[in-house]
Amino acid sequence: MRLSNLPSQKALLWIVATGFFMQTLDTTIVNTALPSMAASLGEPVLAMHPVVVAYTLTMASITPASGWLADRFGTRRVYFAAILIFVLGSLFCASAHTLTQLLAARVVQGVGGSMLLPIGRLAVLRSVPGAQYIAALAFISIAGQLGPVVGPVMGGWLSQTIGWHWIFLINVPVGALGLFAVLRFLPQEEILTPPRFDMLGCALLSTCMVAFSLALDVPFDSNQGAWSAALFALSVLTVWGYWRHARGNDRALFRLGLFNEPNFSVGLAGNLICRIGSSAIPFLLPLLLQVKLGFSPLHAGLVLLPAAIAGTIAKPWIAPLVQRFGYDKFLMVNTVMVGGAIVSFSLITPAWPLALGIAQLAVFGASNSMQFAAMNSVTLKGLQSADAGSGNSLFSMVQMLALGLGVTIAGTMVGALNKLSWAQNWSFSLTFICVGMVTLLSALVFRRMDARYFG
Repeated sequence: MRLSNLPSQKALLWIVATGFFMQTLDTTIVNTALPSMAASLGEPVLAMHPVVVAYTLTMASITPASGWLADRFGTRRVYFAAILIFVLGSLFCASAHTLTQLLAARVVQGVGGSMLLPIGRLAVLRSVPGAQYIAALAFISIAGQLGPVVGPVMGGWLSQTIGWHWIFLINVPVGALGLFAVLRFLPQEEILTPPRFDMLGCALLSTCMVAFSLALDVPFDSNQGAWSAALFALSVLTVWGYWRHARGNDRALFRLGLFNEPNFSVGLAGNLICRIGSSAIPFLLPLLLQVKLGFSPLHAGLVLLPAAIAGTIAKPWIAPLVQRFGYDKFLMVNTVMVGGAIVSFSLITPAWPLALGIAQLAVFGASNSMQFAAMNSVTLKGLQSADAGSGNSLFSMVQMLALGLGVTIAGTMVGALNKLSWAQNWSFSLTFICVGMVTLLSALVFRRMDARYFG
């Protein structure tokens, strides 16, 4: 299916695709630059994982409000603001002199990044004819696939050659062009009067995610157990508060009736558990390669390419495999492959053959890519049309939460094990085994899916 030849629509697609690329690039480009950042800021390299978590948790917290903001203030205006905030956050990141300043700047950047894809996708939905909408989304998705491929290599190259600050500064000229293009090509639209936004529900769920993540970030050998317990209690309290708030409330951010769909709840839980393990790998592998194996940032980024390339190649395989074996059998087997590949990274040592390492990365990249596609599809497949938007928004929150939790758990575990004399040489290996086992546990969750509703 061909895209429209109208210049304004082509420009819109390029604007949205560029915004999506910036968002996904910034999720991955930081990982290979973390050791360089740590050296520059005078921080332990194993204490740098909050730089990733601050960005992802902020996006998870703000994303549910994006659609309401677009209706309330206009797609063009909100998308312009999203790019502007993202660029300002990037400038703040590049000018940070302490870890605290960098974390605050990443929060600002995450506020802008949280709206780039959902608002852009909404702009396309409202501007592109229905017959061309699928082709338009496919064009935009290519940009999202390029981010994880380019990110690790670009992050390694920039931090090694001209400094880590440039992984953020490259967003400035791209963002400036985006701001001009939004003013030039995005049409003004009628401002709607949307239903009242569930601010209380959003605040409760956001507080839950942040509190739970911070509770896991307390070092195992610290004396802050009471602080961690209080944060866990706060996360439980806010979940209970949201349940009370949403019960019988049709205007709740995510109505409780969503969970009556047989496979939505199971798919949501399986996604969360599975992604915790797989989301830790883009953070752990660059650290292992640089901290333990002595790779340069660029070399570490290049080594990660096989996983990204294999993931892109494997995407077309998912449909025929699911048609042949069904979602239930496919997810069971493929989950074991993803978890097994993660556990296998624990075997990597300085003497490990490079060819075998590349094969491990390729298996992980291919199986992980197919896992995401299958999990996404089966989780949302059975939702009624009236619940599709709300369910997709909740699903997006869970995806970003899992990414943050994966990095938090992995970073905390490596840091804690590295302080134990008996575990110092095995800190990364033990962490790979643990996060791999978490992913393997999701296979037990997927067993509870009801095959009668796969369609």
